[in-house]
Amino acid sequence: MNAIYEKLNNALDEFNSLGVSNQIDFAKLYLYSIITHSTAIEGSTVTETENTLMFDEDIVPVGHSVTEQMMNLDLKQAYDYVNGLIPKKPEITVECLRHLASLVMKNTGSVYNTALGSFDSSKGDLRLVNVSAGRGGKSYLSYQKIPQRLEDFCEWLNGEREKKYEDSASIYALSFEVHYRLVSIHPWADGNGRTCRLLMNMIQMENNLLPSILRKENKSKYIEALSTSQEQKDSTIFVNFMMESMTEFIMQCIEDYKNSDEI
Repeated sequence: MNAIYEKLNNALDEFNSLGVSNQIDFAKLYLYSIITHSTAIEGSTVTETENTLMFDEDIVPVGHSVTEQMMNLDLKQAYDYVNGLIPKKPEITVECLRHLASLVMKNTGSVYNTALGSFDSSKGDLRLVNVSAGRGGKSYLSYQKIPQRLEDFCEWLNGEREKKYEDSASIYALSFEVHYRLVSIHPWADGNGRTCRLLMNMIQMENNLLPSILRKENKSKYIEALSTSQEQKDSTIFVNFMMESMTEFIMQCIEDYKNSDEI
């Protein structure tokens, strides 16, 4: 077995044997952490504590823009929706992906007017313009090719979801590959990162795995791994980075748990 996979499997075994996730409110607060870090990568400065108060007590955080607040509230609703889908394990279609994107961008999306017509990112519309990753950055797939590429992506993904995987690390690897492939298509004008991480977590959760958190502190390494994979057309660079990040996170959870009053 690949050493990276083995290390993650071992960390998961210890995490589960200790019962770290059995702590009170672990699932809820863990989800809030996922949301906080995912939006932070996109520029939100709302903290986990502020999100907890906003989600549970309707207390609006002070000192943050309405856009930041809506980013977090929308992503919370998107995760709630996905949690409701998990037991059904529906087929992933282009329309399903568009709906996920519409939830993510519900209150922060925009209408774009182009020579080919208008599209609305708050409704999950696919982009009708070409985009690049910042000034002088990588150009993403031409918008004309997006519909067919998404159809191909969904066919591949549904096929992978039907397979039997030997261990948890292999499922995590699949979820990271899903993230890589979808974000490389870059179907939307806005919200690609959050939507891809949402789908990545959905694959993990439907397999009863702890959904991975991409911490804001790893943003630069995350972007670098993604960019390098795309430049070299080698997804394993990105997948391995995500595997190592997940292993590091779980081991930190274990250490924190052992040092707490829970044990």
